[in-house]
Amino acid sequence: MGGMNFELTEDQELIRRSVAELARKFDDQYWMEKDQAHEFPTEFYRAIADGGWLGMTIPTEYGGHGLGITEATILLEEVAKSGGAMNAASSIHLSIFGMQPVVVHGSDDLKARTLPAVATGEVHVCFGVTEPGAGLDTSRITTFAKRDGDRYIVNGRKVWISKAMESDKILLLTRTQSYDEVTKKTDGMTLFLTDLDRSRVDIRPIRKMGRNAVSSNELFIDNLEVPVEDRVGEEGKGFQYILDGLNPERMLIAAEALGIGRVALEKAVKYGNEREVFGRPIGMNQGLQFPLADSLARLDAAELMLRKATWLYDNGKPCGREANTAKYLCADAGFTAADRALQTHGGMGYAEEYHITRYFREARLMKIAPVSQEMILNFLGANVLKLPRSY
Repeated sequence: MGGMNFELTEDQELIRRSVAELARKFDDQYWMEKDQAHEFPTEFYRAIADGGWLGMTIPTEYGGHGLGITEATILLEEVAKSGGAMNAASSIHLSIFGMQPVVVHGSDDLKARTLPAVATGEVHVCFGVTEPGAGLDTSRITTFAKRDGDRYIVNGRKVWISKAMESDKILLLTRTQSYDEVTKKTDGMTLFLTDLDRSRVDIRPIRKMGRNAVSSNELFIDNLEVPVEDRVGEEGKGFQYILDGLNPERMLIAAEALGIGRVALEKAVKYGNEREVFGRPIGMNQGLQFPLADSLARLDAAELMLRKATWLYDNGKPCGREANTAKYLCADAGFTAADRALQTHGGMGYAEEYHITRYFREARLMKIAPVSQEMILNFLGANVLKLPRSY
């Protein structure tokens, strides 16, 4: 790809249109019902899988399309924008790009055994990193994998594990050396892609504010046996491997937040045009029109930063600054748009039937997950501005 170009390619535009068409078959009512019933959106997941979209970034030799992060963000933005918001995005998020550490560092055998089934949607995967005693300080994880011949025995706890209820496999980060044994605190961690054996892993859903069609869970791991063949790459290098996936994850989350902001703004504009008070549409009032126009500007600016970040990544250039900035701006713009959409609807915005409350709850999540806005500012302050690190 050459220099600056702000247009999607024909193929990217086709992806956008096709995904939008597919996702819109699942309307707001569908998502409201799934959310209220705390029920996984199986029909939506199958439709995306049958369309061949799940494996879009998995290499072609393992049943995927070998596309880039740009295409993945286009897909997830459209999925969120369809009204599915985070319930839709989270149901497929990990399959879309989360297997990247396995693609880059996994053995040929591990890739051949797992990636084709992820690409077809036959196998659900969850990502096991976060622990109760180690939030964003990943070096403090204590889940331990002890080598025993040709296998590892794993014990520990994980928390906030999305989709564990539905998952067949888990991409699991463990310690193989304790924190006190290593000189560099991020050493001694090992990554596995292994079966989520229900007889050894107790999975308990966490009750939460929103995005309830996709569970978030606490995992209690008790003597889980993991064959050495399920290890991703080398022992002790797990943290470095998951770092490869962190910038792309920032971008995917940014795209999802952007999509929610877009659909919320769309709904607000529609209501502003239709709702009449004092004999005129409420959208005529600047007190209502200006915040919506401001949200449009903020969403557009955030989208540009996201496009730059994905272009850099797909062209093999450093993108930490841009990926983090995109997540920061998109999360902020997306939530602000949802908040303003609620305000525009007045009392009706608080009623479930208008769906704005669902967008509001799910857009709010983007400011804390998978990394908080404050941690992004920490990263930009210390790593980009080179100010003294505060943590």
